[in-house]
Amino acid sequence: MGFDPGFARAATPLLAATLAATGSATPLAAPASPTHTPVSAPMNTAAASPQTLAAFEAMLSSHDSATLALEQWCALHHLGTPATITAHSRPMQAVPAQGRPASHLKPAAHESIALRHVELRCGATVLSVAWNWYVPERLTSAMNATLATTDRPFGKVVAPLGFHRVALARVAGPAGTCPRDTISTHQAMLVLPDGRPLSYLVECYTPANLHPAAR
Repeated sequence: MGFDPGFARAATPLLAATLAATGSATPLAAPASPTHTPVSAPMNTAAASPQTLAAFEAMLSSHDSATLALEQWCALHHLGTPATITAHSRPMQAVPAQGRPASHLKPAAHESIALRHVELRCGATVLSVAWNWYVPERLTSAMNATLATTDRPFGKVVAPLGFHRVALARVAGPAGTCPRDTISTHQAMLVLPDGRPLSYLVECYTPANLHPAAR
């Protein structure tokens, strides 16, 4: 089973206004039970050679942090200068409905869920557009402050927590609210060493990863 048919829907005015204006956590109701979506079949796309795409997917799969994978890929293929990944906020217009973030994150009664919508850039090159739902109470106060005030990517900020990545689904090309030219859409979770979910992600990878001229 891949991404749900209802993956994309418009954000409610309250959600969009709250997150865009304040960046604060927006509580979501905790569900009765979690869901899990298996990884889909191997990918292929006519936009690039299967060999290049396979190498890119292999790089992503070899890291628990997509940020570190993209940084290594960027340096290897000279996609941007400097070869350092930074996160930049995007307007909160349409939010993917797929996967029910609260069902994955399982917040406790005293916990909330916050949403970041960013593009990850290497230099000036946009390599990924991502939605990241996470539980602020599972981060340190210093980490939350860094996310709110700097362009450091989530994966680098929370790296001291020792998370590991769990792949949930992958589709060729765009899914839901991803840009039309997306080459690969990933759904994943970051999980803490004690088993608690930290983050639920939807990632849209751009053609600049495979075709520098497309930048």
